[in-house]
Amino acid sequence: MSQLKEKLQEIIPRERERVRKIVTEKGDKVISQVTVKQAYGGMRGVKCLVCDTSSLDPMEGISFRGYTIPQLMEKLPKSPGNEAPLPEAHWWLLLTGEIPNQTQVENLQEEIKERMAVPQYIWDILDAMPEDAHPMTMFSAAILSLQSESLFAKGYNEGMKKEDFWDPMYEDCLNLLAKLPQIGARIYRLKYKGGIYLEPDPNLDWGGNFAHMMGVEKPEYKDLMRLYFFLHSDHESGNVSAHTGHLVASALSDVYYSLSAALDGLAGPLHGLANQMCLKWIMEMMEKLGGTPTKEQIEKYAWDTLNSGQVIPGYGHAVLRKTDPRFVAQHEFALKHCPDDPIVQTVTRVYEVVPGILQKHGKAKNPWPNVDAHSGCLQYHYGVKEFDFYTVLFGIGRALGITAELVWDRALMLPIERPKSVTTKWIEEEA
Repeated sequence: MSQLKEKLQEIIPRERERVRKIVTEKGDKVISQVTVKQAYGGMRGVKCLVCDTSSLDPMEGISFRGYTIPQLMEKLPKSPGNEAPLPEAHWWLLLTGEIPNQTQVENLQEEIKERMAVPQYIWDILDAMPEDAHPMTMFSAAILSLQSESLFAKGYNEGMKKEDFWDPMYEDCLNLLAKLPQIGARIYRLKYKGGIYLEPDPNLDWGGNFAHMMGVEKPEYKDLMRLYFFLHSDHESGNVSAHTGHLVASALSDVYYSLSAALDGLAGPLHGLANQMCLKWIMEMMEKLGGTPTKEQIEKYAWDTLNSGQVIPGYGHAVLRKTDPRFVAQHEFALKHCPDDPIVQTVTRVYEVVPGILQKHGKAKNPWPNVDAHSGCLQYHYGVKEFDFYTVLFGIGRALGITAELVWDRALMLPIERPKSVTTKWIEEEA
């Protein structure tokens, strides 16, 4: 048995008892009140989900299992000679709440390598799709098509006990995660590089192997992708993709159904497209102004954007009230590896100018940049210039958090999600 699975077998009984005790002793305690505005407004701010893998604090930003991003940048194991945390080490943390040692990470990496082979029928499906198929359509379809491999579906149909459901879910999640870098890179090479594929390198880690199969030659791109997947892994369970994954899995659908559905939500313009919109705004400004703009030019362009009724993409956040630590981590990478890139320089100047403008404008609760303000420009710098593909990158990273949550959904034997709805007439008469 793998070290990670052995660790989960140790933890799960304790966590089940912990949750049982909470429900028994505090089950009737009110933790949220729902307003009519929230009912019509997408349930914004309603406390009705439990997520232990990550938590979002307005001032500290995202924390994973209680650790901040700066703490994990220091503590999580890394590839030799590199600075970004290994995504597979991060998955261990998301599942167990513990930072793994090097031996545990190497054990997990070996498991991943044993499971990374993708069935030929997946490549046949991708090859048969229309030339104009969106990369996210291809990515979601490939994951859904793997559903016939589901060990959970097989175990359920054979009458497996409910308390054991987490075991095949864990196996399915690890099997799927192992394949995602190859599927994502294959879609990229099929769509944009003439179908010339690069085989996986068994000597590379999960994130580094993805960078290799993408065909980006600069060695630091491998560390960028480790950093990218780590930073995009999880963001509480109320966002569209994570919540969709949980909702679908609550019906005892397996991870292939659940993650495919989650990615369909991520593909929406209001969720996963923000990074490309940020880069588009930057590049349009640079094109109109004829190069790297000055701070004065950025100030005027920003005010023109706001006065036209538009927002400045990448600035503001529903919860955060300070600069997103995920932006900071990417910005530090950019200043180290590509400080002379005109787009990076423009992103830096926008960061120095726009928060003050938004404070004067007065409508943004948070004038600071979020993760999307930087991620697109780094991909563009390393030659990944196809905007439509950026959400696939997001999806590969977000799969780390979603799969970790799904394993725990099964471990805690959570019920099907079924909130109660009311009619508009009921609100008019009763609220």
